[in-house]
This record gives sequence, structure tokens and C-alpha cells, in this order.
Amino acid sequence: MVNASIRLFSAVILLSMFVLGGCASLSPYSISEATLERHFQDTVSDFDRRQLQSGSPLSLSLSNADITLGPDGRDVAVIDLRGQVALNALMAKLPVDIALKVEGAPVYDSEEKAIYIRRLQLLESSIDSSFFKGDLKPVTDNVMRVVAQMLETMPVYRLDEADLTQRMFGMVPMDVRVAPGRLEFVMAE
Repeated sequence: MVNASIRLFSAVILLSMFVLGGCASLSPYSISEATLERHFQDTVSDFDRRQLQSGSPLSLSLSNADITLGPDGRDVAVIDLRGQVALNALMAKLPVDIALKVEGAPVYDSEEKAIYIRRLQLLESSIDSSFFKGDLKPVTDNVMRVVAQMLETMPVYRLDEADLTQRMFGMVPMDVRVAPGRLEFVMAE
């Protein structure tokens, strides 16, 4: 009886070591900067289409959304946006080219199964139109409020429920960690 208990205990310990060793060797699921950039541009296009369908006179288009993850070993994302905001009024389109560079912390929202950029700071800004050209410093607060509101409601990435791996990640308590060039899903503490 004692030998059977010792064998069972040894088997459980050995099995536990294999399982824990296997879990430790698995690399976390990660999302590259390029994937985030594509997803963010698609999200902005969808947002613009919904705004125009609802009758908004403003349109927004991105020509470039460059996302840098973990610059200088820091746990932040730097987003360099270039695009155009246009006011469609009185049968005329008044375009304004914009360039913004913001920095913030990637945060995973487990209810939405999406990653947002929070705690934003404006690093650089400029506009170019036939009416004005230069730095946005005089209107930085308003611009940052709009950008922060947009990024609060517009995820830079959303888990794809059609993908089995991503659906599984959405079922367990997860968090994201910034690594150079990618975001990694890790178990929440």
C-alpha cells in the first residue's frame, strides 16, 4: 500500500514537472508592429465610414500609421500618424494634412478582447493646409483630447474570434506585455 502511494505521488510529481516544463517552453502569443498598424488603419477607415454615414461633415483618412513598440526598452507604444482631416461643407472639401506623434501604454481590455493605447502624451504635431501651416502647440490640448478620445474608443487590435488560438486567449485572464517590436499576451497576475 505504501509503495503504491509512493508510485502514485511520484507519477503526479513527474507529470506536473512535464506540464509545467511544457508551459514554460511555450512562447507567448504575440502581435507584431506591422499587424497592429494594419489593424489600426482598418479601424480608422471603418470609423470614418460610420461617421460619414451618420452625417458628420468631417472625414478622416490615414496615409501612414507607424507604430513602434518598446522603444529604448520602455513599456510604451509610439504612434506616428499622418493623414488628412477634411471638412465637407457647402459642396466643397476643405482638407487639412495632419501629422501627430503620440506615446502611450498598451492596455488589454478583457471584456472587449481588445488592446487600446492609454495614458497618451503628445510628442510632435503639425498641420498643413491652405489656411495654416506649422506647429499645433496653440491647440495641443484640443487635439490631444480628440486623439485620446479616438484611441480610447478605437482599439489598435481586437482578438479574432474566428481564430481558435485567439478565441482561447480571450477565454482566460490575459494581459499584454510590451517587447521590442511586438506585444505579447501573458497570463494576468
